Amino acid sequence: MEIKVENNEEQKLPLLEDKSIPEFEEKKSLIQIAISQTFQSTAHLANLLPTGSVLAFQLLSPIFTNEGECDAVSRSLTAGLIVLCGLSCILLSFTDSFKDKKGNICYGFATTRGMWVIDGSETLPPEEASKYRLKFIDFMHAFMSILVFSAVALFDQNVVNCFYPRPSDEAKEVLASLPIGIGVVCSMLFVVFPTQRHGIGFPVTSK
Repeated sequence: MEIKVENNEEQKLPLLEDKSIPEFEEKKSLIQIAISQTFQSTAHLANLLPTGSVLAFQLLSPIFTNEGECDAVSRSLTAGLIVLCGLSCILLSFTDSFKDKKGNICYGFATTRGMWVIDGSETLPPEEASKYRLKFIDFMHAFMSILVFSAVALFDQNVVNCFYPRPSDEAKEVLASLPIGIGVVCSMLFVVFPTQRHGIGFPVTSK
């Protein structure tokens, strides 16, 4: 008989543990999903940009913006940070790399004649250098890079709070939808028109 009682108690335990989920937990989970999707979108867009520029912006943005509470000085510093990081995204879009005879990676800038090696330690033959000539798609990628970086900057709430501390309802809708639209369009263009360059801040593969 004692064994039966224990079995009944064991059978009742799962029923006692089955509790309904409170409404506030459901709301909290929805908020967490929205936040995670925002971070995933930012991370996806950041993969299309030079690593150094994105890291510099993400590290210095909370400091320069004073975590979103800006005055005239911090607002100027934040604007300068955005401009410098944006220019670096454009400039690094025209860089490329190759491996020399020793297997070392050399970086340079694409020109109309070929590639100008930054440190000048290695020179390419004319036939090989012609493969690295400046092309129209490089300007297209540079333009898309600055658009993607602007979307990453708009995803940063510290930057948004710094320049728009009290946005209107219309401004909130624009600030919420514009980065997503830019990210989707530019991501599609990067897929349709991929780059063959592996410049500074981009992953290097064997060529």
